Amino acid sequence: MKSTKIAVIGLGYVGLPLARLFSTQYPTVGFDLNQARVDALMAGHDATLEVDDTLLQEAISQHGFRCTTCLDDIHDCNFYVVAVPTPVDENNRPDLRPLWGASETVGKVISKGDVVVYESTVYPGVTEEECLPVVEKTSGLTFNTDFFAGYSPERINPGDKQHTVEKIRKVTSGSTPEIADYVDAVYNSVLVNGTHKAPSIKVAEASKIIENSQRDVNIAFMNELAKIFNAMGIDTHDVIEAAASKWNFIKLSPGLVGGHCISVDPYYLIQKAQVYGVLPRVMSNARRLNDGMGAYVANQTVKCMNKKGVMVKDAKILILGVTFKENCPDIRNTKVVDIYHTLLEYTPNITIYDPWANSDHVLHEYGIPVHSQLSTLNSPLYDAVILAVAHKEFLELDVRNLVREGGVVYDVKGILPRDIVDGRL
Repeated sequence: MKSTKIAVIGLGYVGLPLARLFSTQYPTVGFDLNQARVDALMAGHDATLEVDDTLLQEAISQHGFRCTTCLDDIHDCNFYVVAVPTPVDENNRPDLRPLWGASETVGKVISKGDVVVYESTVYPGVTEEECLPVVEKTSGLTFNTDFFAGYSPERINPGDKQHTVEKIRKVTSGSTPEIADYVDAVYNSVLVNGTHKAPSIKVAEASKIIENSQRDVNIAFMNELAKIFNAMGIDTHDVIEAAASKWNFIKLSPGLVGGHCISVDPYYLIQKAQVYGVLPRVMSNARRLNDGMGAYVANQTVKCMNKKGVMVKDAKILILGVTFKENCPDIRNTKVVDIYHTLLEYTPNITIYDPWANSDHVLHEYGIPVHSQLSTLNSPLYDAVILAVAHKEFLELDVRNLVREGGVVYDVKGILPRDIVDGRL
């Protein structure tokens, strides 16, 4: 086996942390189609905040890590890692175009004896049935004769500074037993907690997709409980605390399910299951329930306003947070926009404040203006305030000072003092 030289295709939330980590042990090049993203990274700043600027700059200056949009810069690599998004289309069907494009990119530079490893979340079979044929066609090489493959699903949790990439135990796999050992050894060399070598690529693909599907189903159960207990006038969080006193109760909370993983990945398995004649009712219902929670929060807020005699029509409403999770700038598939659009049916006077989100990105992606500073808010007092995201900055806010006398505070996250809240999920 030749001396390992790594190219990581896709420098987003998954690819960049992995590329930076690999660069501590191997010559590593990061490849991305976005020139502005590459320029920012080479200047030493990661806008996603997944890689600390100090670590990024150290990788560049001390380990020779570099990022590029030029194919020639990755032509002499021999271990290609694909870490591109796997979205769904407007009908929630898997959109494999980013993977096909990345596979074509690999096909243009791969040589005999090289290995390509996919990290993108997919349904079982995508690597071998969808991606590798593209590599073969583009390169003119034969899979498992001229080049080889592996699959090691990403486990990046955006904004999580505890479970960072080097501490995550990774699943690995390969297209032959020898390649499986090689892929496993490469990942093991940079990971603190090692790997789990799966017996096949399909098993590794399946393991990843059920990780997120399980989370989705569990959260959907909690969201359904929240709807039930809210209708009964019982505080859901009190119920969970009581139930959690039993040793084997899995303590989860209701909430908005956004992001690129939990709110998307289950659709890949749902679609593939139907091809095999299996109707995944639990997963499908969980997706439907979780996708409706933004509208539910908005309607519950309106209900609280009506109970307190607050005029809903043309009311001034403030939403705290727009990212899909706390202390993270990631706005992908955030369900806060569903709260916003549902409330627009009642009033145009809706303001969103989020110190973590890039307001230009939110405007481009969703067409919604966002304030990044408290001082620029449109009104000193609001008829209702919805805490949608548990950013640390919001924990320090005196939220009641943002609401007019008699106004409503709705707490999606269940983190505000009970005595200032009129409703919570």
